[in-house]
Amino acid sequence: MGISAFLMGIFFDFYYDLNDDMMMRDIMSGVYSGTPDGHNMQTLYPLGAVIALCYRISGSFPWYGVFLFLCQFGCFFAVGVRLCALADAVRKKMFCLLAAALFQWGIWLTHMVNMQYTITCGMLVGTAIFLFLTTPDSLVSGAGFGAASDGPPAKAFLLRSIPPLLFFLLAFQLRSEMALLVLPFLGLAGAFCWWEDRPVFTGINLKKYGGLLMLLFAGMALSLGADTLAYGGEWRTFRQIFDDRTTIYDFYQEVVTADDYAADLVSLGVSPTAQTLLRNYNFGLDEEIDASLFSDVAAYAKERVGGARDWGKIFKEKLLLYRYRSLHKDDAPYNLLVFLGYAVNIISIVILLCIKKRKFLEQTLYQGAQLFLIALVRSALWMFILMRGRDPERITHSLYLVEFCLLAGLFLREQRRTGTMSAAKPAKTAVGAAFVALCLLSAANLVKAVPAVRADQVRRQEINADWEAIDAYCRAHADTFYFEDVYSTVAFSGKLLERQDNTIANYDIAGGWMCKSPLYREKLSVFGIEEGAEALLSGHAYFILSDEERELRGLNWLTEFFAEKGAKVEEQDRIGENYSVYRVISLSEKGGQGG
Repeated sequence: MGISAFLMGIFFDFYYDLNDDMMMRDIMSGVYSGTPDGHNMQTLYPLGAVIALCYRISGSFPWYGVFLFLCQFGCFFAVGVRLCALADAVRKKMFCLLAAALFQWGIWLTHMVNMQYTITCGMLVGTAIFLFLTTPDSLVSGAGFGAASDGPPAKAFLLRSIPPLLFFLLAFQLRSEMALLVLPFLGLAGAFCWWEDRPVFTGINLKKYGGLLMLLFAGMALSLGADTLAYGGEWRTFRQIFDDRTTIYDFYQEVVTADDYAADLVSLGVSPTAQTLLRNYNFGLDEEIDASLFSDVAAYAKERVGGARDWGKIFKEKLLLYRYRSLHKDDAPYNLLVFLGYAVNIISIVILLCIKKRKFLEQTLYQGAQLFLIALVRSALWMFILMRGRDPERITHSLYLVEFCLLAGLFLREQRRTGTMSAAKPAKTAVGAAFVALCLLSAANLVKAVPAVRADQVRRQEINADWEAIDAYCRAHADTFYFEDVYSTVAFSGKLLERQDNTIANYDIAGGWMCKSPLYREKLSVFGIEEGAEALLSGHAYFILSDEERELRGLNWLTEFFAEKGAKVEEQDRIGENYSVYRVISLSEKGGQGG
């Protein structure tokens, strides 16, 4: 895995995939508010606080990027070590590592070089499931591997379960929503192992699996408890804004984008200019868009839009979409990966049937039931995200990966547990064929993945040139604060492992998920600003907008907002070839406001 990481570093740059991770980095490093802070609103506070502490120790070191890097490559390292432990010959160990490396390059390359915390969370959970299902006999005391009645004693079982438990709890700290979404897969892995420890309902099983559940829930409860305490006071109010904003933009966006709801929003106290700011995300300019307004709009959206939806019709549409995405190439190679997982398990069942022994006949029924339950759970999870209308790749690809890890771990576990590896030559062939199929699938996609990632990185470099120009311009005018149009400045992505100057930035987007937070207020106060609009009116701040967004949306939304305040907007300066800096001039002042 170290060689693979080294080669990736030679051929590609490592990037944060999205602007969200960059914002989290800036908050934890101190770029956002001037002081490293764990309140990044995405990870749970304990993890954010630890990373922020690291930035306090050495501010220029890319701690968050290194954290994501180590998590993702660490997952592959842990799986590789486990595969080597399961293999009984050197050539088999080498073949396992080759399969893991090909998977990394062929299937998962884009996520290895463009890292995103939701994907990293999915990888951590998938690794936890795989490790839990495939602990070799040599790593536990007793016959183990879930064999009936002679499994590891409670203490040994809990000890061997600590690594997968820690992987999951780290995933929960990093992205709790994603970890909870795929928790049913982890639950299935535990249930399958419990069922194999016959008799099922015994005191030792209660200690083993009950103790593991207690450790799991205790870790989750402590994490959530610490997070709740950290987000008390003003943060609790902002969290309500955050949740209401998420409700509006992620699930009922038509309320603020479609004209059909404009009159109703006016009756709720949302003026036409405020509606425009909500539509283009620049709501940070208007202090009247507060917690109460977000709450009213979110409640209206759920009642008016959510209540009017034909959920029966939507369910049928999403069911067809679910079938389409499962069967067609749009989701390849990730759906093909899952098909491979089901295929090798079905082949395992067929081999057991061919052996024609009574104990194997019973095992085929059990393995068939396992696959049915996995398919049932995966269908429920997919329908859940599709019905909600939130199915970005960072979620769907994580779902595919975690499901594949469950299927792969189950396949390897059952081969060893039932003894078919030694009972039938076809079983050995099936295991080898499964690895060959995975290598072929990875190699086939590698031909497409490498050029696609190269093209993406060229695009990122071109887009980031604009961002670097904006950053340099703002820092060169350190006495002035700059508000940025949201849609003009959210496509940038920074390099993952690059050292940076972590002094406070004198700019911020005029909306987004940290806007109106206590940390946002703290940032503005450093520059003597209480309200965004007032700072622009007084000439203490300027506004940055891209030419592309001006052509697309015009400038009327900004000029009309300040016309109501007795001011006009005019271009002050240019940044590169694609961005303009605008100043707001009060019409009551002769000659306007100086620049």
